[in-house]
Amino acid sequence: MKVLVFGITDNPGGMEAVIMNYYRHLDRTRVQFDFLCNTEIVAHEQEILSLGGTIYRIPARSKDRKAFSKALDNFFKTHASEYKAIWFNTCSLANIDYLKKAKQYGIPTRIIHCHNAANGDSFLRGCLHKFNRTQIRKYATDFWTCSEDANEWFFGKNAVLPNYKLINNAVDVNFFKPNEEIRQSIREELHAGDKIVLGHTGRFHFQKNHPYLLKIFNELDHRYPGKYMLILIGDGEDKETLKNQVKEYGIEDDVKFLGIKSNVSDYIQAMDQYIFPSRFEGFGISLLEAQASGLLSFTSKTVVPESVGITDLLTYISLDESPVEWADMIYSQFTSRDIDRNKYTDIIKEKGFDIDTEAKRLKSYLDD
Repeated sequence: MKVLVFGITDNPGGMEAVIMNYYRHLDRTRVQFDFLCNTEIVAHEQEILSLGGTIYRIPARSKDRKAFSKALDNFFKTHASEYKAIWFNTCSLANIDYLKKAKQYGIPTRIIHCHNAANGDSFLRGCLHKFNRTQIRKYATDFWTCSEDANEWFFGKNAVLPNYKLINNAVDVNFFKPNEEIRQSIREELHAGDKIVLGHTGRFHFQKNHPYLLKIFNELDHRYPGKYMLILIGDGEDKETLKNQVKEYGIEDDVKFLGIKSNVSDYIQAMDQYIFPSRFEGFGISLLEAQASGLLSFTSKTVVPESVGITDLLTYISLDESPVEWADMIYSQFTSRDIDRNKYTDIIKEKGFDIDTEAKRLKSYLDD
């Protein structure tokens, strides 16, 4: 069975991580993915090719609407008959043309999978999202979500949806199980010494709220000089603005911009605490990864779904609280709690977020 997947961009973010986690662990002798992308650079490209997937590129609608429409139609006219299903992963309903063409050219199973719980884009895209919410049932046959929060934002409160499924943002817990050798190796690379290493992984974008994170770290760094280090893994349009903020605060020596890493789990091993003050999230898979590694973690109350808090490691703090109050909580928890980091991978498995189990469940949905 072949499935056409949309949702891999040029940024190896959370949605891309979910797709790839499932792709790696599906029985690819039974199910094979091909990928339709609208960026020249494709995250995880070499791995996709090595796993047997084909990547098709078309122009982005935002860059050239006419070229996009022509390429999209040509693609489905040529290839639609090859696929039993399209798995359309997205953070917004602003563009559902992929599902429209899939229906037009006869792909029988058309899955819309929502991955966010708010609009971080333009006013126009927000309007398109609201309009397409009224249209989506004409084109999708199956409705998947990463959380009930995302479901409500995408489809409306109390919406009755056909073939509705909650798909857990599962991870390979084996990558995140604490390993002291890896931890020490990465900490040596970072020249961390005995510092408390705070970390964050995610695109440098409005949604992730890095400016607020830097305010929190600035408070800690000036309150306890030489005690803390912050590592930021990712890239994005706000990178230079954030670097300027770091210079303004005078904390360049203690904040490291590490860029995109293929071995994110190794850097999570090196961390001591994980800070994630997002403005909105559909789920927040990186918080699950942090918990799997046994990290005390802190995230935004009410805007990050409670469903990601599956262990006692995660603390929710309101963004209405000041950076000082976040800093107080981060410091007090580290000094007052003695954490056995080794037990949490088993908890993740027990709660249904282990990818081996969840990949089998996803395969059964594709077979329905």
